Amino acid sequence: MFSTYNKYTIPATGGAPNLYGLFQCRGDLGNDACSRCVARAVSQLGTLCTDSCGGALQLEGCFVKYDNTSFLGVEDKTVVVKKCGPSVGYDSDALSRRDSVLDYMNSNSGAGAGGLYRVGGSGNIQGVAQCVGDLSQSECQDCISDAIQRLKTECGPASWGDVYLAKCYARFSEGGAHSHGGNGKIKLVWFGFTIPVVVRLFLILT
Repeated sequence: MFSTYNKYTIPATGGAPNLYGLFQCRGDLGNDACSRCVARAVSQLGTLCTDSCGGALQLEGCFVKYDNTSFLGVEDKTVVVKKCGPSVGYDSDALSRRDSVLDYMNSNSGAGAGGLYRVGGSGNIQGVAQCVGDLSQSECQDCISDAIQRLKTECGPASWGDVYLAKCYARFSEGGAHSHGGNGKIKLVWFGFTIPVVVRLFLILT
């Protein structure tokens, strides 16, 4: 059965370094939708990161990453993507509801409290946050707290906001506003020296 999260280590051969990789789907996706998303991400990574030592691709529904330096089980709060929508003007009620949604996801009482995948909503404001599955509960909480604080301070009265850190993300939207304009893709790509064995990771992930 296809899992919605998995990680891999491919041992070195012929003097090449080990290769590490993982995939993870959004917490509300079923196995079939997850499998299709990962297959699409792997296919795109094969084109975007040809002959590179590492790469990552975040789609709307899944995340795939590989590298020749182990990142598995390592908390990383590096800001990878921060996007804020247009300002909706100062509205104390809307800001209060947004902060309530973000606080709910950041608390131990929200949906998925303390877990890797969390959602919240108030009126027409929706939020979602998720950690990569190799983090501990405390590391996940630390990462999501950082992402949520950045949303509050850096996106202000925006209609939507996305903060993707290296090992977690937090997002909110108001009234169905969406940050990706329908393309459903955020590209997070690292390039480096040639490692021909990356194709082996692609084959395993699919």
